[in-house]
Amino acid sequence: MPFTKDRQYYKFCFYGFLKNLRFFDAFFLLYLKQKGLSYTEIGSLYALREIIINVSEVPTGVIADTFGRKKSLMLSFLAYILSFVLFYTGMGYQVFLIAFVLYGIADALRSGTHKGMIMKYLKLQNESDYKIAYYGHTRACSQRGSALSALVAGVIVYVTGNYDKIFLISIVPYLLNLLLVWSYPDELDFSDKKNRDNFMHNLKALWQALKNPKILAIVHSSAVFTAYQKATKDYIQPVMKNLSLGLPVVAGALSGNQTGLFIGVAYTLLYLLTATASKYAGFLSGKIQKLSYKTLVLGFLAGIAGGYFFTRQLWVPALIGFAGIYILQSLRKPVLTGFLANEVPNEILTSVLSAESLYRTLLTSVIALLLGYFADMFGLGTAFIYISSGLLIISIFRIFLGQPRMPRNTNQNQ
Repeated sequence: MPFTKDRQYYKFCFYGFLKNLRFFDAFFLLYLKQKGLSYTEIGSLYALREIIINVSEVPTGVIADTFGRKKSLMLSFLAYILSFVLFYTGMGYQVFLIAFVLYGIADALRSGTHKGMIMKYLKLQNESDYKIAYYGHTRACSQRGSALSALVAGVIVYVTGNYDKIFLISIVPYLLNLLLVWSYPDELDFSDKKNRDNFMHNLKALWQALKNPKILAIVHSSAVFTAYQKATKDYIQPVMKNLSLGLPVVAGALSGNQTGLFIGVAYTLLYLLTATASKYAGFLSGKIQKLSYKTLVLGFLAGIAGGYFFTRQLWVPALIGFAGIYILQSLRKPVLTGFLANEVPNEILTSVLSAESLYRTLLTSVIALLLGYFADMFGLGTAFIYISSGLLIISIFRIFLGQPRMPRNTNQNQ
């Protein structure tokens, strides 16, 4: 292995593992539907969360770079925990609205901050050449956390027969992560008087970076597919539920609440695949030319295929199509984060990543609203076809117009 697996490496990995122990994730959309919300209402809540992130994304990124990344992350986990409590107690749209606002603030405080700390640590260790492979490995641990989370959640739903308690259980790993971040070395924090005095300098440097066409190309490629995956990811749950009800062993012997166990196992297998994709992102980026463009187009095609098979009630190929979106996102994320870290000074990397997230949240809010509306109007499968086709056409159009060339990947193999 070209990079050092020291104590801090395992802290980074454990952070991602704990962060993704969101036991409610595998049942989030099903839970909201169970509470009587329509797809349009769910889409509006998802959009609200993205708007909240949108408003606070860049300021929180600059604040993290200026006043302290550790403090930003710790405050983020406190906001997450408050939102989990409200989701647990929520009995209506208004309460869920407050919970989504808190969740959005937490996302804004966290977004880009931890990746900035990883890149800073690699710079201190003189291992910056291994950004993609290193981040790919840490992100693989995050996906393993998602895999375990889904399995445990499936068991909880099987035993208790409801989704409520998984929000309370999710508080525990987030408290542990708060303590873990507190233990990070101070040199990763950037919290000192010099940085506070450089607040305006950081803003000017951020503006200069975002005027660079190469950086903008990376930001767009990363943001557009991340927004698509984030807005659509929970809609795989109805596919899993319909597939489980179509299997004799579930429909007969495990009817009712026990389908949650099937969904948990299905999510576990999916996240193990995404973990593998993240782990080998560095290797594949060195072997496949224009990987980011190819996976972008392939991801939208997977969404079109999944939507088509959903309309035909062919649940297995529909699940494969929707799962492809997850897997391709896990492959793309480390590659594009590494590209961005190569082009941006580490002192403002969190700010640039937050700017990318700002763009992503704009796209996510629009996609979430349109998907929810189209799902209520025409059905979920048709909504996927419309959204995925539109994004595919726009992406191909941009490529033919000639975007700035992506940077070549060097020395990123595992």
